[in-house]
Amino acid sequence: MTGAPRPLSRLCHAPARGAWLALCLWCASLGAGAAGGTITNAEYTSPTTRYGHAVLGDAIEWGALTLTLAHGERVTFTLPQDHVFEDVAPRLADVDGDGAPEVIVVETDVTAGGALAIYGAQGKIAETPHIGTTNRWLAPVGGADLDKDGAVELAYIDRPHLAKTLRIWRFDNGALTEVAHLPGLTNHRIGEADIAGGIRECGDGPEMILATGNWSDLILLRWDGRRFDWQALGSDTTRPAFARAMACQ
Repeated sequence: MTGAPRPLSRLCHAPARGAWLALCLWCASLGAGAAGGTITNAEYTSPTTRYGHAVLGDAIEWGALTLTLAHGERVTFTLPQDHVFEDVAPRLADVDGDGAPEVIVVETDVTAGGALAIYGAQGKIAETPHIGTTNRWLAPVGGADLDKDGAVELAYIDRPHLAKTLRIWRFDNGALTEVAHLPGLTNHRIGEADIAGGIRECGDGPEMILATGNWSDLILLRWDGRRFDWQALGSDTTRPAFARAMACQ
């Protein structure tokens, strides 16, 4: 699965403006000192209700991202008040091909909607454009070298309840560029606390597991850099069926 159900966590009060600025400066200094640190874990922290979209079933989003590095250091990146992490869980993936993972997240601007972003030990590395308006979200599929050309692609469903469009972005030279899109697919219903499917590896290269836009069929999808090739896996689109597909069964 792309992510586990959202963890429950006690809400905390937002710090006063002066304290928040001090925290940001502290985080920036930590990030600078952690250059080259290998990320071993990532978690969302600072739960907040400042964004009322509740697309994942509750009103709680996240105000910060905390990374654990190989030698035990913890680095926290705190968002400004007009942004939240609107997501299930951070995803570790080697995006730049250096053998160490980066972190893939959904970062939402409260007036411009969701974007897919990549973070490293020093902070944000790259980000797709925000969707463009409030209460519009994207659901990650995952990251892999989908077309086997040596560069990693990140995939997500743009507005899985409305546009239902798969978008693929290539990470290269520190930037993300959209390279393909395909309408008529989804991986999430409003209110679900997890995201269905993802990218699997069953011996023939990376394959995406998704549903048709009306949830009538489970779909196996490949992209070779030029065209999409898809296969219907049946009409069972329950979470157990997604899990079996992701396990190559």
